[in-house]
Amino acid sequence: MIRKMLDTDWTRVADIYKQGLDSGIATFNTECPSFEEWDKSHIKECRYVYEEDGMVVGWISISPTSSRCVYKGAVEMSVYIDSAHKGKGIGTALVNHLISESQKLGYWSIYSAIISVNKASIALHKKCGFREIGYRERIAKDKFGDWQNTTLMEYRAS
Repeated sequence: MIRKMLDTDWTRVADIYKQGLDSGIATFNTECPSFEEWDKSHIKECRYVYEEDGMVVGWISISPTSSRCVYKGAVEMSVYIDSAHKGKGIGTALVNHLISESQKLGYWSIYSAIISVNKASIALHKKCGFREIGYRERIAKDKFGDWQNTTLMEYRAS
């Protein structure tokens, strides 16, 4: 079941994010932010969790891509699924839900920068209607110290 993320979900959301940190292919970040830091940088109206048997097993949110008012409809998406629940369609359900709900709020461009070796995330985005718009070569080093590229993907509301 998909529902709005509550502040009380943070412990599970952070646990799932830490799995992404540990994987080395989900984010270049090396530490999980505090709830206060995370809360300030993510749009409150578009935070959702996927709950299964009373436990949060995935989450999705968006962040502004710019503080300039002309870009208020362009956002960056983050989606994370508990490693024990991958391959069950949870990511697809969350992304499709976010697309639908964000359009109702006036967001017209959803952007993702995916570490290019994360083929599962790229496939998820394509499945949900995102298109590849470019890449950034050797943009950052991963947690192992290796240079990585990012694949830039966008969903554009019609």
